[in-house]
Amino acid sequence: MSRSRNYFDSRDGINEPGGSCGNTLLGCGDDEFAQLTKVKSAPHERLSKVLPGKAKLPVSPVKMLMGRECNYSGRGRFSLSDSCHVLSRYLPVYGPTVIDKMKSCAYVSQFSDDGSLFVAGFQESHIRIYNVDLGWKIQKDIRARSLRWTITDTSLSPDRRFLVYASISPVVHIVDVGSATKESHANVTEIHEGLEFSSNVDDYEDYSFGIFSVKFSTDGRELVAASSDESIYVYDLEARRQSLRIPAHMSDVNAVCFADESGHIIYSGSDDHLCKLFQVWDRRCFVSRGQAAGVLMGHLEGITFVDTRGDGRYLISNGKDQAIKLWDIRKMSSNVNYTPRRRYAEWDYRWMEYPEQARNLRHPDDLSLATYKGHTVLRTLIRCYFSPAYSTGQKYIYTGSTDSSVYVYDVVSGGQVAKLDYHEDPVRDCNWHPFYPMIVSSSWDGMIARWEFPGNGENTLPVKRTRRRRRFFY
Repeated sequence: MSRSRNYFDSRDGINEPGGSCGNTLLGCGDDEFAQLTKVKSAPHERLSKVLPGKAKLPVSPVKMLMGRECNYSGRGRFSLSDSCHVLSRYLPVYGPTVIDKMKSCAYVSQFSDDGSLFVAGFQESHIRIYNVDLGWKIQKDIRARSLRWTITDTSLSPDRRFLVYASISPVVHIVDVGSATKESHANVTEIHEGLEFSSNVDDYEDYSFGIFSVKFSTDGRELVAASSDESIYVYDLEARRQSLRIPAHMSDVNAVCFADESGHIIYSGSDDHLCKLFQVWDRRCFVSRGQAAGVLMGHLEGITFVDTRGDGRYLISNGKDQAIKLWDIRKMSSNVNYTPRRRYAEWDYRWMEYPEQARNLRHPDDLSLATYKGHTVLRTLIRCYFSPAYSTGQKYIYTGSTDSSVYVYDVVSGGQVAKLDYHEDPVRDCNWHPFYPMIVSSSWDGMIARWEFPGNGENTLPVKRTRRRRRFFY
C-alpha cells in the first residue's frame, strides 16, 4: 500500500501497443461479455419495434411505455432488462448536494444492500451512518477504538445489524448498528468488540501488520480481510476466531472480496512488487493443494481495489498504472508461482506523478478483457466499482480519482460517459445507490456529496474550486 515501487523499463519485455507509442486499446473486445451485458440492459425485441420501421437502440421511454401498455411483450409489465434499458440512460450527474462536511479526510463509504443506510469513514476516528430514507439523518455517530492513522475500511453486515471497521492494526472492531445508542464512543457508551486476526499477542503492541480491506460474506457468518503482511484472512464470526490465513502475495494485499454468494472463491489485489499479480483463491482447492487457483496478470503497478460482478466470473481492478482492468477468471494463468521481476528507476505513487513514458506501456502477458483509462490513481488507494445490476444492468464502471473527480465508463466500449467534477481533493471512494440514479462521492476535502438524476433542474455543474495539495499518502 505504502511502499515505493520500481518502474517498468521498456527493455524488460514490457510492450508498447503496436510496437509504437500508440494508446493502449480501450474497451472490451470479448463478444461473450458484451452480449451478456447487452442482454441485461436491452429491451424486449417487440418493445424495440413499437413503431414501424427498423428497430433502433436506445428505445425512447415514451415508446417503451406505449409498448408496455399495449402488452407488446406479452408479459403486461417491464422485465428487469426493460427497466435497466430505461434507467441506465439517466446518469446521476446533476448536483452535487453536500450531505456532510467534516474536518478530516473521508476515506471509505458504502450503501447498505437495500440502499436505506449509508456509511462514511473519516481519518480522525469518525464513522457516520446516515439514514437515507429519513433525509440523510445521522443514525449513528461512531468514535472508533484503537485507531492507527485512519479508518482503512468498513463493512455492513447483510442484515444491517452490525458494522466492522479496520485500521492499520491486526484487530477489526465490530459495532451494533441496531442499538438505540446514537453516539457510539468505543467502550464508553457502547462496546466495540475487537476481533483478533493474529494469534501473536505481540502484533497488537507493535502493529506488525495492518488491515487495508475487510468484507462480510453474503450470509454474514464470515469476514475476509486483506493485510499488509502479504496475507488474506478469513474470520469465523460464530466461533469468534480466525479460520484461515492464506500467505497470498509477495507484498501488501490492498483489496479483497468474495466472488459470489457461495463464499468459496476470494478475489484479492496486491502491490506485489512490479509486475503485479491478481490472484483468485478457491478455498475448496486451497485445503488440499495449499496454493492459489490461478493468477491474472496485466497491471504494471500495484492494485488498489477489486470489485466483483457477483457472478463468480468477472471482476474489475484499479491499478497504480492509472488503469482499470476487466477480468474473466476463466482466462487466468495456472502459473501460480509466477514471480515478478524487479525493474529500474524508483517510482512512488504517494508523492510522484506517473511517468509519461509509462502511460502507453503494456504487459506482454496481459490477460485482461478490457482496459479503462482517464482517471488518476495516486496518493491513496482509489476505489472502483460496477454500476448496480438493478438499475443499469452493470453496463458501467465508475471510480474515484486523484484529480478530485468521479469517472464513469461504458463497460463495453470503454468510453468515458460522465465526469463528476466538484471536490478540491482526491475522491478516494464513491458509491452508486443500488436502486436509484444517485452517486455519493467521498473526498479528502472532508465532503460527502450526492449526485442525482434529475437533480434540482440545473443543467450546469458548479465551478470547481482550487485544489489543495494535502500531505497524506495512504
